[in-house]
Amino acid sequence: MRILHTSDWHLGRTLHGVDLHEAHTVFLDHLVEVARDRDVDVVVVAGDVYDRAVPAVASVKLLSDALSRLSEVATIVITPGNHDSGARLGFAAGLMRPGVHILAQVERLHEPVVISDEAGPVAFYGVPYLEPDLVRDALAPAAAPTPGSEQGAQDATPRLARSHEAVVGAALDRIRDDLAGRPGTRSVAAAHAFVVGGARTESERDIRVGGVDSVPSEVFEGLDYVALGHLHGAQRVGPADGPALRYSGSPLAFSFGEKGQVKSTAIVDLAADGTVAVELVPTPVPRRLAEVTGDLADLLSGAHDDLADAWLRVFVTDPVHPAGLHARIRERFPHALSIQHTPVGGPAVSRRRAITPDTDPVAVATDFVAFATGGAATDAETAVLRAAYEQARAAEGSA
Repeated sequence: MRILHTSDWHLGRTLHGVDLHEAHTVFLDHLVEVARDRDVDVVVVAGDVYDRAVPAVASVKLLSDALSRLSEVATIVITPGNHDSGARLGFAAGLMRPGVHILAQVERLHEPVVISDEAGPVAFYGVPYLEPDLVRDALAPAAAPTPGSEQGAQDATPRLARSHEAVVGAALDRIRDDLAGRPGTRSVAAAHAFVVGGARTESERDIRVGGVDSVPSEVFEGLDYVALGHLHGAQRVGPADGPALRYSGSPLAFSFGEKGQVKSTAIVDLAADGTVAVELVPTPVPRRLAEVTGDLADLLSGAHDDLADAWLRVFVTDPVHPAGLHARIRERFPHALSIQHTPVGGPAVSRRRAITPDTDPVAVATDFVAFATGGAATDAETAVLRAAYEQARAAEGSA
């Protein structure tokens, strides 16, 4: 069976203020062409179809058109990501045209879409982004009856741990239980999660709960292929002798941290024995991303003419902020999206902690507490900051 694995479209996203709608349109045209020309059987979209929970009308129309065209050449299986609203993306899923399956319901994630080829059936499961605080009760295993109790009374249902590992692990336990009743069936799961060992970039939204955002690859044992979404760089994760786990990556670059990535979709050939062969198909590049560093005279000298057509991040190193800096840079580089003055050789400035995509936002907040009070944040203060951060992030995700 031939599967086209893609994810993280983020329809509606901008890049430093640049509307990417046209670039998304070109990508979706390309995706339909690949599905048709390469005889794809199933298109799997592993989350973050939209960039926000309440997408713009233009993004909804773009998705509707893409699904309509894709469904004419292949079966489609979609599961929501952390940017999507599962309830909204999955609305009216049961009324979708035949061949379009939006697997958004947590309580039914163990119910696969089964598609057969000449080698037999393949079960496709959808594991949407699982916010631990919202699903840890729903995914908790059923309590066992209390021995000797009347009418089979049950003990209180045990709560899952407040972690991504616990809820994703519970989800996969349910899937493996279902697979056990389907002997000879190959299996594919579309899952939106951060798996240990994956290389992240600055454009993925933080999903930490309790300071931890990852799940080990071992929770996916027993599946033939896991089509992952969330990380924007195409990559294989997990040990070579473990389950076949792969991120397709995003089709477009959404930050300068992705400038070195080759964006692609993955064509996965699933053999009769469950082994997989993967081919990466590059996606259209609307405009390349690049960075350049130098003083203003160097930047305007013509030495960087090859960057004039690129989306550019510019670091200007003059010791003193040049007059008319932004206007002069943009006249030379009309597609410069970010212009930063980073003086070299000027007055000494205080050293500040570098904030990276891996930095825990709560750690940044506790640093501020130490700066403002002159003393390190207490455990109680840290707990309050973490609870406030996670509450705000959960509210943003469900908006």
